[in-house]
Amino acid sequence: MENKIDVKKIADQNDKFRKTFEGGKVLLTCGISSLPLMQQQEIMQKVRTFNNFTEDNDPYGEHDFGCFEYCGQQIFWKIDLYDLNYEFYSPQPDDETQTNRVLTIMFADEY
Repeated sequence: MENKIDVKKIADQNDKFRKTFEGGKVLLTCGISSLPLMQQQEIMQKVRTFNNFTEDNDPYGEHDFGCFEYCGQQIFWKIDLYDLNYEFYSPQPDDETQTNRVLTIMFADEY
């Protein structure tokens, strides 16, 4: 019997992680990390406060992806849900005891 996944719970957990950067890993791509520290901080703040979820950018309702413009460049962020060894997708992504979150912030052309 397959476990039912609680998408609302995943969205809430992803929102909490994204807003606090606590409870997972945050990665910046080479392009983002090459920016001056002040710009990196501004981008991270925009990720934390992102709340423009739509059918187009959040079709599954998990709040695991967002995009915005910063200084004329398109920025993407993405949350991936891994197992405890960071090898595979989490076997039960709505269970925080079985899931490690990784938030990656990147320029759109780095996706």
